[in-house]
Amino acid sequence: MAKSRTPVVFSSLVAALGGLLFGFDTAVISGTTESLQRVFVLNDFWLGFAVASALIGTIVGAFTVGKPADAIGRKRTLLAMAVLYFVSALGTALAQSLTQFALFRFIGGLAIGGASVVAPMYIAEISPARLRGRLVELNQLNIVSGIVLAFLSNYLIAQLVGGGEAWRWMLGVMAAPSALFFAFLFFIPESPRWLVKAGRAAEARAVLERVGEDDLEAEMTEITASLTDDGVGGDRLFQRRYLKVMLLAVAIAMLNQLSGINAMLYYAPRIFQMAGAGANMALAQAVAVGGTNLVVTIVAWFLIDRIGRRPLLFVGGIGATVSLVLMALGFGAAHAGSLVLAGAIGLVASHAIGQGAVIFVFISEIFPNRVRASGQALGTLTHWVMAAAVSWTFPVVAAASGSMAFAFFAAMMLIQIVFAWKIMPETKGASLEELEVKLGIAAPALARAETGLHQPR
Repeated sequence: MAKSRTPVVFSSLVAALGGLLFGFDTAVISGTTESLQRVFVLNDFWLGFAVASALIGTIVGAFTVGKPADAIGRKRTLLAMAVLYFVSALGTALAQSLTQFALFRFIGGLAIGGASVVAPMYIAEISPARLRGRLVELNQLNIVSGIVLAFLSNYLIAQLVGGGEAWRWMLGVMAAPSALFFAFLFFIPESPRWLVKAGRAAEARAVLERVGEDDLEAEMTEITASLTDDGVGGDRLFQRRYLKVMLLAVAIAMLNQLSGINAMLYYAPRIFQMAGAGANMALAQAVAVGGTNLVVTIVAWFLIDRIGRRPLLFVGGIGATVSLVLMALGFGAAHAGSLVLAGAIGLVASHAIGQGAVIFVFISEIFPNRVRASGQALGTLTHWVMAAAVSWTFPVVAAASGSMAFAFFAAMMLIQIVFAWKIMPETKGASLEELEVKLGIAAPALARAETGLHQPR
């Protein structure tokens, strides 16, 4: 009799609520930039700082969350992130100065950075191999849903509230889903792989049974073997054994932001206004961009465990290159608005089918159990460092030449095409422990266990 997957799906959905808040916080700022400039009297440089202050927090959060995730567990770390989200939402809404605003955006960034590491890692660690891509992709689906909700919320609040205080409502509404995220986390189990690492094997076995693991004994054998001390510094991330997977994580994370996707999401209304759209039309076009992102992410959710990670990244790279070229041409064309809107929708669709679907799934899979938290933090930290750099500099670069900004992003996507075609390994369909062996980073005990088990997945 087939075991129910309801518990693992429920746990994945709850963890992925961190992604919903991540997406909402990422995009909500786009509807407030004009008000921020007016209220706090900001030039383009300081507007970039106001936007990027969350990303500075995100960098710190991603860099530091690995240790608490290993020390107190994935679940308790996510609870802490929910509290930070709540504090940030209320704080930014009530801010009376740029300093206060930047501080509470920084706190929100800590939550985004932490959740972007821990949520996909937690889901990967509780998921069966054949469903892992789709379950981890739930986090990305929620990120995209959060982006759509933010764009829609901004548009509705602008229509309903109006006036100079609408931006505060745009930022403050996130307090409600933050509280729900906190409450739901009490109903999910801890990661079984973390429990084994913490010496709580009996609890880990109970969790694996609860989430419907098909071969409980084989899975426990593999997890235990992967965490066996091999005497060669297996708990340290920065060593030659893990160099290959570290470079893979850094490369895919850098390319994610060098597509210009966060510049597009953070500054969507501003970009459309630069191309000639009115303020209300720019907000409506941003909703269309967010809707496209959501629809294509759903398509990617169905494909990621069927055709794999590499084909999606390859196709996404091609689409992003074409779309960015359209946007670059649009800023110098007679019908700039139409070309820029078409390119923006194409870019978001290409990102959703490629990088958006793949990045956090891939990074959560390639690191071994012993250093997954540190490895996930490295990849996510790289992602957010690049996001901060792009988001902070984009207003200045785009003001000088929107065409050159998007042409640069297009060149970076040509590199992504080569990366997906020639360098990136495929990870679909294998357990996390089997991937350790496949990538040549397994502890000797795990390699021997895998040879002995030969369990089909």
